[in-house]
Amino acid sequence: MKLNTVIFDMDGLLIDSEPFWEEAGKETLEKFNVSLSPEQYASSTGLRTQEWLQNWFHHFNIDETHIAEAEEVVVQKAIEKIVAHGVAMPGINYIMEFFKERNFNIGLATSSPMSLANPVIDKLNIRSYLQTITSAEHLPFGKPHPQVFINCAVELSAAPIQCLVFEDSFNGMIAAKAARMKCVVIPVDQQQQEIKWKAADLQLKSLEEFNDNVLNSL
Repeated sequence: MKLNTVIFDMDGLLIDSEPFWEEAGKETLEKFNVSLSPEQYASSTGLRTQEWLQNWFHHFNIDETHIAEAEEVVVQKAIEKIVAHGVAMPGINYIMEFFKERNFNIGLATSSPMSLANPVIDKLNIRSYLQTITSAEHLPFGKPHPQVFINCAVELSAAPIQCLVFEDSFNGMIAAKAARMKCVVIPVDQQQQEIKWKAADLQLKSLEEFNDNVLNSL
């Protein structure tokens, strides 16, 4: 079945927000006298904030009764930092126009809450391209569970096998493949050589590398 739908992740793919999520998360964990290495943080990108905190609270044996309060702090810090300082990733306008010109359904599926997704979408000036926006915020499970991508496809009236997902995180890539969707992954520069990305249908360095030849190869 021919691809006719594209679904974009948001954080780290469309906006350079991961450094600010990392700052917000690490600053919050420091209140509990623990710190993460860059490698530890990278291993947990793509998770919802609650699951991210559950992961590290368990790892560091922190009392999990503090998770709800910590989640509010992380999200608020991240929103403030991203809205103030986040910048668009290279190629965002190009890729939106590319799929619009080819009459693709276009959606966004994020692990982030809508309280962040909406200001980011407006900051990037891409709302006119998007036919639907789905968040894993209130789902039973976030990425790497595929539900947020499946929900996005349903709202776009597309079958999963008609969908192409763009992701930057390992958890997001696994979610897309679990949803039976094609996946193009664009990892951060320092992770480009990692073998785990072989699970994707295609790996690129930038949104700007995507073109008709690449699309036809999928």
